[in-house]
Amino acid sequence: MNEASTHRSVLDRILRFSLENKPVVVLATVFLVLWGILVAPFDWELEALPRDPVPVDAIPDIGENQQIVFTQWTGRSPQDIEDQITYPLTVSLLGIPGVRTIRSYSFFGYSSIYVLFDEGVDFYWSRSRVLEKLASLRDGTLPEEVQPTLGPDATALGQVFWYTLEGRDAEGRPAPGWDLDELRSIQDWYVRYALLSARGVSEVASVGGFVREYQIDVDPDAMRAFGVSIADVADAVRLSNLDVGARSLEVNGVEYFIRGIGFIRGLDDIENAVIQSNDHVPVYVKDVARVSTGPALRRGALNKGGAEAVGGVVVARFGDNPFAVLKGVKAKIAEISPGLPRKTLADGRTSQVTIVPFYDRSRLISETLDTLHDALAEEILVTIIVVALMLLHLRSSLLIAGLLPISILLTFVAMRYVGVDANVVALSGIAIAIGTMVDVGIVVSESILRRLRRLGPGEDRLEAVFAASSEVGSAVLTAVATTIVSFLPVFTMVAAEGKLFRPLAFTKTFALLASILVALTLLPALAHTFFVEGEERARPGGRTRQLLSSGALALAGVVAGVVVGWLPATLLIAWAAYGAVETQAPDRWQRILPWLLNAIVAFTIALILAQHWQPLGPEGGGLRNLAFVLLLIGGVIGSLMVFRFFYEPILRWCLRRKPLFLLLPGALTTAGLLAWLGFGTLFGWLPDDLRETRAYQAAEDFFPGLGREFMPPLDEGSFLHMPTTMPHASIGEAMDILERQIMALEAIPEIEIAVGKLGRADSPLDPAPISMFETLIEYKPEYAIGADGKRLRFRYDDARGTFVRGSDGALIPDEDGRPFRQWREGIDGPDDIWERIERATRVPGTTGAPKLQPIAARLVMLQSGMRAPMGIKIKGPALETIERFGLDLERLLRELPSVEPTTVLADR
Repeated sequence: MNEASTHRSVLDRILRFSLENKPVVVLATVFLVLWGILVAPFDWELEALPRDPVPVDAIPDIGENQQIVFTQWTGRSPQDIEDQITYPLTVSLLGIPGVRTIRSYSFFGYSSIYVLFDEGVDFYWSRSRVLEKLASLRDGTLPEEVQPTLGPDATALGQVFWYTLEGRDAEGRPAPGWDLDELRSIQDWYVRYALLSARGVSEVASVGGFVREYQIDVDPDAMRAFGVSIADVADAVRLSNLDVGARSLEVNGVEYFIRGIGFIRGLDDIENAVIQSNDHVPVYVKDVARVSTGPALRRGALNKGGAEAVGGVVVARFGDNPFAVLKGVKAKIAEISPGLPRKTLADGRTSQVTIVPFYDRSRLISETLDTLHDALAEEILVTIIVVALMLLHLRSSLLIAGLLPISILLTFVAMRYVGVDANVVALSGIAIAIGTMVDVGIVVSESILRRLRRLGPGEDRLEAVFAASSEVGSAVLTAVATTIVSFLPVFTMVAAEGKLFRPLAFTKTFALLASILVALTLLPALAHTFFVEGEERARPGGRTRQLLSSGALALAGVVAGVVVGWLPATLLIAWAAYGAVETQAPDRWQRILPWLLNAIVAFTIALILAQHWQPLGPEGGGLRNLAFVLLLIGGVIGSLMVFRFFYEPILRWCLRRKPLFLLLPGALTTAGLLAWLGFGTLFGWLPDDLRETRAYQAAEDFFPGLGREFMPPLDEGSFLHMPTTMPHASIGEAMDILERQIMALEAIPEIEIAVGKLGRADSPLDPAPISMFETLIEYKPEYAIGADGKRLRFRYDDARGTFVRGSDGALIPDEDGRPFRQWREGIDGPDDIWERIERATRVPGTTGAPKLQPIAARLVMLQSGMRAPMGIKIKGPALETIERFGLDLERLLRELPSVEPTTVLADR
């Protein structure tokens, strides 16, 4: 071993191994790519490969680490619940290790206690400690008939699927024939248990309808005549609903079990229960009471289309993959749907109970993934255009663009086994890192190209590629390492900030490390194989080598087109065609051909990008979108080229006039600070007489400063309308208000469906009072879309300027037509739709509603314990004092100019 080889760096050894062992590098890359495909978060259906995707959700769960203790005490007032259940339990639970604080709520008939733990406490460890504390409560802590229970192993953010049970005929049209108590019984005793068996489901809670129960209405006069008390009737009914066990008997070698069967099976069993015997004459329950079935007391209801409905909510288990849970739930629904009850109507139709979803988070998750998929495709296309025009080397641009998907797949592998879930914040880290990933590929490729173009006779091209890669490898590695180190403060974030931003830091770091790995191993190996530059083309076998590589690339492109899709196939075939044409061109064309072919490729990619991106919208037309893309990219690249051409004289001028030049960055810095912090913040130290001048006020209005928001708003495609009414309103009055609001919402053309809930579902995760409404509003997308989420096109009459409709009034699909806009003129975004919602749902006696979306609202309630993004908690010596102060504060807050008066409400 020579001295040079013994003193090589680790990086040089990796480069040398990659260049000398290309089959090993290619096989390792294929293995990692397949691994990345198996764990990719996208909903790819690969029948031949076992998928184990990264857990996917729309946004990160930044809620509190909490457990819920739920206690029922039917019929008791909130004050009794507070004194005898909530307070004793809160005091006892405070002693659990890791508890940060406790929030408790006392309602009519039940208590909800939220135990908030420190962030470092394991979720299931905290559940075991709460159960341990509940099991070790001292006698007398709670009333004898009260039994506290631990809530489901989930949070309110796990409410991923809401549905209703409705009668539908064979054609899927609504069909009557089902009472609310029938639907509720089907939900409680069949549908709920079936959906609970789906993998990853923590709870299925029922809401709406009537729970059927036996009701005994006693007759006071008859009881007085027979000398019977209510306690006697209750004891008789309780004791009659028992099975009694005895013993076993052996008769003639056969064993018999003896038991007394006493469970109630119908009204007759209750009516014939004996209360007592008067002079050897039995007194039955039917003698002193009327027995019937009727609805149980309820504290919640559901309304769809202005009528009461029955439904449920599926809650995903904490830490599980919501996307996979939803797929399992839908598979279970498809399995049980044929067996749901059905009946024949008077008109001859068959009405079958059908599970109809009205909120499905998988749609939002799919849109999030599609957004990332589209963004990555568009960034790859832009990369090809920029590199092709700047380097004038098509093969390198296609190689760099082809390496981006490989690095992204390696990032998915790291996410899967480090435990980073895929959501809009985490996946945005990959999109942010793509710029640096492209830079790494450009630096390495350009260094290799420059060295190969200067390759002299007799020089080894492998050594040239190695020298070029080694020359820039350490610098590239240092630059990427600096970027990664700059994210170290993000990794130290805790609480909600850490949950929100740490995934982004992880994915960006994974993507950068993957790009370094690919750029310093695979890229030099492929460049050595496919780059034939300079005098090498004239060498024996040079053109043959390039033709063989072009043929191999064309074959790979055909395979990629069949297996993966058109984009990688187009890249590989274009690469092959360029190589084949380049080898056969005369020498005089060798200088013109790169310009011509790269311009053609750039224009073709720009055309694809314009059709895919549509920056001016589909109504802008293909030519306008293409012109915009060409002007945008051409303007940016042209400006860079002009700047590069004049860079030297500009630099000389700046160096000769340094004080004058430094005024420019100083002015830009000042303008940036004014735009960020505001004029009043930067110059608030000035005297009062100056701050009262007209010039100061004008500057303060011109530079108000940027607003601040912890979490950027996400367009979920739906709203959660949450007004409240007076707490003394009855459930009947609340139902009337909710019905009016639902009917008003469905009259808005942009609303697709609106389903309202008042009160609570049968779940510890939902402690809502009767006065609280939650209406899930799904609004239509701006343009009509298909089941795959892609925009549909319909036949358009250019002469009349209208869409062509069939005999039934429906639009006619046409691939060459135009997308159909479903929003009216004047509706330019979700904010305009919300304005119409607020205007339509104003009902006397109810408050306005803050603009919330389903996931955002759950996060707000998990973090603050309130159902609004902003609130004030009041502490005082007595409830009366707190309530009085709250009412005074409500009146004052409504007078603030920046507060919407209808949304201010103090808890009564």
